[in-house]
Amino acid sequence: MDAGLSGRNALVTGGGSGIGFAIAEALVAEGVRVVIASRNPNQEAVERLRRGGSAFSIRADVRNEAEVVRMVSEAEAVLGGLDLFVNCAAVAHHQPITRWSMDAWRSTIDTNVTASIVACREVSRTFIRQGRGSILIVGSTTLSAALPQETSYRASKAALKAHMEVLAVELAPFEIRVNMLTPGAFDTPLVASAKPEQRHFVIAQVPVRREAEPVELGATAVLLLSDRLSPYTTGAEFRVDGGLSLRPMFGGTDTELRRLNEPGPNQVDPWRD
Repeated sequence: MDAGLSGRNALVTGGGSGIGFAIAEALVAEGVRVVIASRNPNQEAVERLRRGGSAFSIRADVRNEAEVVRMVSEAEAVLGGLDLFVNCAAVAHHQPITRWSMDAWRSTIDTNVTASIVACREVSRTFIRQGRGSILIVGSTTLSAALPQETSYRASKAALKAHMEVLAVELAPFEIRVNMLTPGAFDTPLVASAKPEQRHFVIAQVPVRREAEPVELGATAVLLLSDRLSPYTTGAEFRVDGGLSLRPMFGGTDTELRRLNEPGPNQVDPWRD
């Protein structure tokens, strides 16, 4: 299905790797011209995208307001305009409360929340002037369950969701849509330092019993950014988490779970009482 995004221009923050890069890749495949913003752009990856379409990179530290303003302005200049904005930049500093630090808090809030607000302020001015635009903010399933050491990270993601909802209300009169894409257990650089047993424990909580690859988010990002595919969708959160947020309280095995709905060996119509 044609998403109607060909020829549009997009800015993706946190696009150097992982989920941000996967979204940029999906947009390029739809014919979108993309600027990837990152503190450490992966030039080899960007070059690979450029060969398949139109992709550019900008080095920017989104913790700094002036850098964010410059980033948006430079992206518009490089692309000749801006139609789509994806906020994916994020950091996570895991600290127990007795070792919680103000430096880690500021880094988390500045990167995960303030940077999005400043960038959305800048792109909204452009979108309002031209009478169109779509914003996608990447959230986190950390809001579904409190985890140790995530005081700063969880607070930042809660604030990000509140910011998305207010933005959706403010921009609706201008026909600008704002939505949130919330990934679950994905194999990204953000979780690369986690212990194997921690990752295995999380996977055991996922009904589909596996981590996802970032590329599996691309189609949903396209869906939410497309005015053709999602013309009436704004202020929404779309979870792509393999059912992780459900956290099913089932004490049996996967085999026992399957047997609940498998047909019996001698049943003519196994689904009829």
